[in-house]
Amino acid sequence: MPDRITVIGGGIAGLVAAVACAEEGVQVTLYEAHRTLGGRGRATAGPYMAHEGAHVFYADGPWWSWLEERGLTGRLGLPGPRDFSYGVLREGRLGHRVPAGFLRMMLPGRPRTAPVEEDFHGWAARRYGETAARAAANALGVVTYEANTGRLSAAFAWGLFRRIYTTRPPAVRWVTGGWQTVLNRLEGRARALGVRIETGARIGGPAELPGRPVIVATELASARALLGDDSLRWESGHCVMLDLAVRRSRRDRFIAIDLDAGGFHEAYTPQDPATAPPGESLFQLTMPVREGESTAYARQRLEALADLTVPGHRERTTWRRWGTARGRTGALDLPGFTWRDRPAVARGDGVFLAGDMVAAPGMRGEIAILSAVKAARMAVAEVRTRGAVPLG
Repeated sequence: MPDRITVIGGGIAGLVAAVACAEEGVQVTLYEAHRTLGGRGRATAGPYMAHEGAHVFYADGPWWSWLEERGLTGRLGLPGPRDFSYGVLREGRLGHRVPAGFLRMMLPGRPRTAPVEEDFHGWAARRYGETAARAAANALGVVTYEANTGRLSAAFAWGLFRRIYTTRPPAVRWVTGGWQTVLNRLEGRARALGVRIETGARIGGPAELPGRPVIVATELASARALLGDDSLRWESGHCVMLDLAVRRSRRDRFIAIDLDAGGFHEAYTPQDPATAPPGESLFQLTMPVREGESTAYARQRLEALADLTVPGHRERTTWRRWGTARGRTGALDLPGFTWRDRPAVARGDGVFLAGDMVAAPGMRGEIAILSAVKAARMAVAEVRTRGAVPLG
């Protein structure tokens, strides 16, 4: 009879799953292929603290409550009034105005839901006009990393739009130190609960899977290879990223939204000064890659965005780093599909999935956290059903 749950993957999904299992008194072993934990939540070591992926949280769902209840969120940062400057790129110019239809989408009285079966562009254009529909789709590039968000399910995209672009106080939270500090706290809690963590431990394929129950908390492509299950596929985004540190200037923007092409610009330093040396500012800019477009050309478009949001950055740059993310930017639902249609958490024979493209609500890391908690609950139940005696 098994008395141990195995977790494969040491990113946020794997660590949450390990902690959730261990809190129930079950022994847990976590295997991570890399020498360090963290997955896409990793950040670079100082003096520039740039993140591999997401670096903010939204505090409007159970994912945040799960972390906060365990004291894993830590101190929050907030930009000062003088630091908060925003811009909207529209028709090649950086300003502050959005299309009138876009503004109507943000105001009270808009519908709470949109149809699952229809694409977002068609639905939004019919209600708010073509210009507003294109702008709204591109405004969602910050969370979809998709060059054609308009092709996605109206229900999916509208749900994101309502969360992000709203007249109510925003739910975004900047954790000091970003996701890396949350991951460090998760690791500390896991070890305190007795989780055995083995890094540099790569599992080669189905034949090497440890005993059941096992929670596979990896990217979906890795899970597909590990489990030999070609059905483990879902839509995801494709973008280029630029981390950019410069000598500080009051002309630099804090946030800029590209309504022309889906790009996004955000500063790290105002809410977390430790992300760069004194007198410098650190930014991350992203640009979705269009279908058939080369990475090099997408980078050129991102450089053009940086020219507007960080004017004169070439003469002020102290550090920069390029990155590309494809198929690893979270789940995107096409028309006719919802999160319930994604690869199921329970795979049968004691195998469970966790990650940002499986059957759980939310976006990106939120999906990872909720699927990990669900996978842990199912795995613990299976341990007990099989007659194991939990240790605690």
